[in-house]
Amino acid sequence: MVRGKALARCGLVLLSLWLCIQSVPISVDKTKEKAHEEELGPPQSAETGLHYDRYLREVIEYLEKDPHFKEKLKNANMDDIKQGKLSKELDFVHHNFRTKLDELKREEMSRLRMLLKAKNDIQEGNGRTVDHQALLRQFEHLNHMNPDTFEVEDLDRLIKSATKDLENFDKDRHDEFRRYEMMKEHERRERLKNMNEEDRKKEEQHYEEMKKKHADHPKVNHPGSVDQLKEVWQEADGLDPEYFDPKTFFKMHDSNGDGFFDETELEALFTKELEKVYNPENEEDDMVEMEEERLRMREHVMNEVDTNKDRLVSMSEFMAATKKEEFFEKDEWETLDQNSFYTEEELKEYEQHLANEETDINKKSVELQKQREELEKKQEELNAQRMGLQQAVEEMERLKAQSTKAEVKRKYHIVKIVV
Repeated sequence: MVRGKALARCGLVLLSLWLCIQSVPISVDKTKEKAHEEELGPPQSAETGLHYDRYLREVIEYLEKDPHFKEKLKNANMDDIKQGKLSKELDFVHHNFRTKLDELKREEMSRLRMLLKAKNDIQEGNGRTVDHQALLRQFEHLNHMNPDTFEVEDLDRLIKSATKDLENFDKDRHDEFRRYEMMKEHERRERLKNMNEEDRKKEEQHYEEMKKKHADHPKVNHPGSVDQLKEVWQEADGLDPEYFDPKTFFKMHDSNGDGFFDETELEALFTKELEKVYNPENEEDDMVEMEEERLRMREHVMNEVDTNKDRLVSMSEFMAATKKEEFFEKDEWETLDQNSFYTEEELKEYEQHLANEETDINKKSVELQKQREELEKKQEELNAQRMGLQQAVEEMERLKAQSTKAEVKRKYHIVKIVV
């Protein structure tokens, strides 16, 4: 199957890029109103990383299977999307698909309720104040006031939420990587604190050797430059760099043939450059850093080539970029080891944050231990009370038995006297 070219051209560029929606050419007799049952099969597409990923992908894919909506999607532009015009076309979607969308929404509502309950329980269990507004933001991608049916407002909210969230996706990845790097340095320093002076010197020396070894690599070409692309042309494609042709290169690496480079196709072009710096077999090379490097390279190319900012590179954009001065950039690409992601002060703030968290956890642990001891004490008291009660019952039973036995003897003597 081939990803729908219409999606790449329409205003829903973020969704088309991240969802990697695949569409099948549909030949439909429009005089027949009934939709084919096989078109209601489970959708398949790439993950977006959003917490409502599955719901988003399934909704978009089911909508694209409707002939009317698919045609409107093909002709839509960004303004239509932002103004909600595309969402209004939901009213004309076939009943079979609308019914399926209703089911998807009910499933999503059920999932969100379970998610919020779990988060609420965790926060209350940790003794933290529950941020109800933050919890409610989990519902922004749908109209939770109507939990049963999928309506125009639901599609409008879904598109707007996905667009906003995906625009922040790269920023979140950078922030996560920054925290990763600070944690790595924090843990290294903590290990040094627990070493004697001799071991500490050895560890510091080894650390510097690994840094130097990692930095010793061949020249990394500027991503998207003629030298970088020629290297791919020669080493990956097996062609003579003297006969490098940008248009042929684009067609060869447009893997799905839709006339665009999406972010995945762009990132694939950087593999040769990344292999110069990173090797999973080497102790000094961090594969998490390699993925951050790949992201930086892709962002660099997108900033220079993607002129309409739709997160896709068309053939015309690519060809225009080959005529710019930047395309002939000869300077070496500055890799991660040549950049600092945080200051010493920021690291100290992060370590303080970790220390505060540890203090809170220890405090909570002490409180829980105290509560446990109190519960155990109460349990012991209850057990003692239960044992005392049991002994009292047994004593009453014994006295009752003795009283009954004495009464029988008394009556026996009375009968004997009478007789």
